Amino acid sequence: MIGASREALAAARKNLDSLTDSTSVDSAELAGELAAVTVLLDREVSLRRVLTDPSRSGQDKAGLVGSLFAGQVSGQTIDLVSGLARSRWSSARDLVDATEELAAYAEVIAADKAGALDDVEDELFRFGRIVNGSHELRSALTEPKAGAAAKAALVVKLLGGRANPGTVRLVTGLVANPRGRSLEQGLESYSKLAATRRGRVVAVVTSAVPLSDSQRERLSGALGRLYGRQVHLNIDVDPAVRGGVRVQIGDEIIDGTVSSRLEGARQALEG
Repeated sequence: MIGASREALAAARKNLDSLTDSTSVDSAELAGELAAVTVLLDREVSLRRVLTDPSRSGQDKAGLVGSLFAGQVSGQTIDLVSGLARSRWSSARDLVDATEELAAYAEVIAADKAGALDDVEDELFRFGRIVNGSHELRSALTEPKAGAAAKAALVVKLLGGRANPGTVRLVTGLVANPRGRSLEQGLESYSKLAATRRGRVVAVVTSAVPLSDSQRERLSGALGRLYGRQVHLNIDVDPAVRGGVRVQIGDEIIDGTVSSRLEGARQALEG
């Protein structure tokens, strides 16, 4: 997002943080209602255009939200969506994207308040790696011809009872309503939201063998000092790296693997 939409989303995130600071607010329920609103806005083009029409007053648009959703969702959800409607947006699609992000962020907050955010982060990462390693599974979860209900049921079959309920809801929503994103992009966006909640960054660490607890602690500490923030490690074991570690934080890669050094030597010889 750019310009007005970026500012509107930032304000909505602050509103959600303030709202969920209250122990009486069920963040998971809020996430589900925001997800349902996202589906509606994604489907109803005319509605999202009306709610982002700059020629209409914010109060008028908020009133429309109240009349549409009264009795359908909680007052907290109506307040959040009304706030979105009062804001200015660079495009109508940005409103849908923002509502979807708020839904996912509310799920992250619910996991954090339950003390399960680390589990959710790790489960999302491991699920992504499992999908990447199975062409058949990835096709089953992303094939456009497969119904949303069937894909959601497959996620429940794979993760139900094995993963945190928040993880299951996030992945189920993603495969049922990808909205043009790849599965990998969606999972990565959820990981970033979880990291943002903790005020930290996520590092994907690839090594030939699993790292010990002491190795993880030392690496996390070194990266934390380098980036000036707490760093959460997602460990991916790949024997092909032959030793050393490869660290990716966002678009930045620190590659200290044997395989990369061998490749560098090969290229030098060929050059």
